[in-house]
Amino acid sequence: MSHAPFLARRKSLLQAIGDGVAVIPTAPEVIRNRDAHYPYRFDSYFWYLTGFPEPEAVLVLVGGKRPKSILFCREKHAEREVWDGYRYGPKAAKSAFGFDAAYPIEQFDKKLPELLADREALWHAIGHDAAWDARIAAALNAVRAQARAGKRAPTAIHDLRAALDAMRLIKDEAEAVIQQRAADIASAGHIRAMRACRPGMAEYELEAELTYEFRRQGAAGHAYTPIVAGGANACVLHYVANDQTLHDNSLVLIDAGCEVEGYAADITRTFPVNGRFNAAQKAVYEIVLAAQQAAFAAIAPGRHFMAAHDAAVRVLTQGLVDLKLLQGDVDNLIEKGDFRRFYMHRTSHWLGLDVHDAGDYKVGEQWTALQAGMTLTVEPGLYIPPAADIPAALAGIGIRIEDDVRVTADGCAVYTTAPRTVAEIEEVMRHD
Repeated sequence: MSHAPFLARRKSLLQAIGDGVAVIPTAPEVIRNRDAHYPYRFDSYFWYLTGFPEPEAVLVLVGGKRPKSILFCREKHAEREVWDGYRYGPKAAKSAFGFDAAYPIEQFDKKLPELLADREALWHAIGHDAAWDARIAAALNAVRAQARAGKRAPTAIHDLRAALDAMRLIKDEAEAVIQQRAADIASAGHIRAMRACRPGMAEYELEAELTYEFRRQGAAGHAYTPIVAGGANACVLHYVANDQTLHDNSLVLIDAGCEVEGYAADITRTFPVNGRFNAAQKAVYEIVLAAQQAAFAAIAPGRHFMAAHDAAVRVLTQGLVDLKLLQGDVDNLIEKGDFRRFYMHRTSHWLGLDVHDAGDYKVGEQWTALQAGMTLTVEPGLYIPPAADIPAALAGIGIRIEDDVRVTADGCAVYTTAPRTVAEIEEVMRHD
C-alpha cells in the first residue's frame, strides 16, 4: 500500500486547521463476550489520514509554520506479539507511515498539553465519545493551570468532522482504485449467489456463497450485515434474519457488499429463485430498472444530490399507475407522496469508508451540488407487501436494484458490474 495519499490528506488538513492542533483517535477494540473481541475495525477518520491498522493509536496534527504529524501507538511487546501478532511500535510506524514523530501511546496524556500550549484552536470530534471528550478537557485544563507560567490554552474548539467530511466527500484517485476493486469483488459475489440459487435453499446458504467469494478474492468480509430476503421478506427494508426457505416462483433480494482496505461496496440485486422471472415479476422489475436508468442520467456535476431521486420517483410513480396500484395524475401523486406506500426510501447515499459515508447532503437549505469524484449509490425499488387491495400476482414482490457510481466530468461511471437486466440475470442463472 502506498502511503502517499495519506500524506497528502494530512497535508491538506494541516492547511485547513491553520495554527491549530487536531486530535484523531482510532477506534477501540470491543469485547463481544467474556474475553472474546469483535474483529477489529479502525476508525474511518483515523484510517483516512494514516492507513495505520492497529488499535490503541492516536494521530495529532500540529499546524502552524512548522506543521507536523505525530502518531501515538503501542510499543513493541514480544510476549503480546506471540499471542496477537506483529506490532509496528513507534519507531517502525514513524518510518513506514511517514509521520514526523511517533511516541508510545502511554505518553499521550502527558504530551498532549505540551502540544496544545499556545495554540489558537483545538480540532476534535466533539461529542462523539464521552471518554475522549473528558481526556481532551483534562489536557486543556492542564494547560490552563500553567497560566502563571505564561502558557495559553486554545480559545477555540472546532468539530473536526466538518473539515474531514468535506475532504472525504471527494474521492481521490487512490480511493477510486480501491472502490473499483471492492465493486468488482462484490459483483462477483452476487454472480456466485445467482448461479448457486435453487428452490428449497435457505437464505443463509446464499449468504454463505457471498461470504466465500468476498474472502476468496481478498476482501476483509462484509461491509455491513447482508440482507438475503426471499419472497415477501424483501418488503422489509432491513431484513437480516436470512433464515427462511427460498421458494419456487418467488424472488430473492440480496443487499450485500464487501470491504476492501476500509472501503465499502454496496450492491443490491433481485432475481428469481428458479432462474426465470414470471410476467408480474418482470413487469415490476422493468419499472425499477427504468427508474435506475433515469437516475443514472440525472447524475452530473452541478446537478443537486436529489436529482437522481426525483428522476427515479417519476418513473416509479408512472409504473405504479401502469400496474394499477395507484390511480391519478403522476404529478399529483408525487406531490401528495402517494408513491411512498411502495417506495419509502431515498434513491442514493454517499459511499466510501463508511457504507453511509461522510458528507453533507444539504448546504443551508439547498441540496448539495454534485462534483466530480463524489461516490454514491443509486438504488430505486418497489415493495408490494400482501394486502387486501393488492392483486395476488403482485403481492409479496419486493425489488431493489442498487449500484455504486462515481461522478465524472460529464456524468457518472458505474463501478458495479453484477448482471442487472432481466436477460443478463436469466442467462447467468441458466442451469443447462
